[in-house]
Amino acid sequence: MFSEYLHYGLLIALAIALVFAAFTDLRRRQIDNWLNGAIVLGAPLYWWSSGLTLYPEIAIQLAIALAVFAVLAGLFILKMMGGGDVKLLTALALWIEPTMFLKLLIIMALVGGLLTIVMGIAHLMKRQRDRLAVPYGVAIAVGGLWVLGTHYLPLAGQTAGSG
Repeated sequence: MFSEYLHYGLLIALAIALVFAAFTDLRRRQIDNWLNGAIVLGAPLYWWSSGLTLYPEIAIQLAIALAVFAVLAGLFILKMMGGGDVKLLTALALWIEPTMFLKLLIIMALVGGLLTIVMGIAHLMKRQRDRLAVPYGVAIAVGGLWVLGTHYLPLAGQTAGSG
């Protein structure tokens, strides 16, 4: 029973962290390292509360996170992505199972594209000459919250009603 409360408490904490990341990225164009660090440090507790096995389940989560970091670090080097965004997506890869992480990336890309278009139009209308800075942490957070809301948190209602 305790591990079930811990499990859903950790998912709710992750959702709150995603909302906070979106808010700070929107306001300051920055996702704080302490927030990404907290998400990373929460992953092993989440694995334990989920009953994941060290091999292959946790090993797969770690491999996916490493691959995500490698690809996104390349995009960061090319100045196509911010460092906070790279760290946030890598941290989320430790929590979200691979098929759901792919859904997160699809939702993130759709929301990010829409956000870029809207901000680009506003940027042009204001006739600003500086470089457009899109708070992509908002799109990452929406993708993460979508996956949490549609795949992970609905299970809480099923287990509560089955007892």
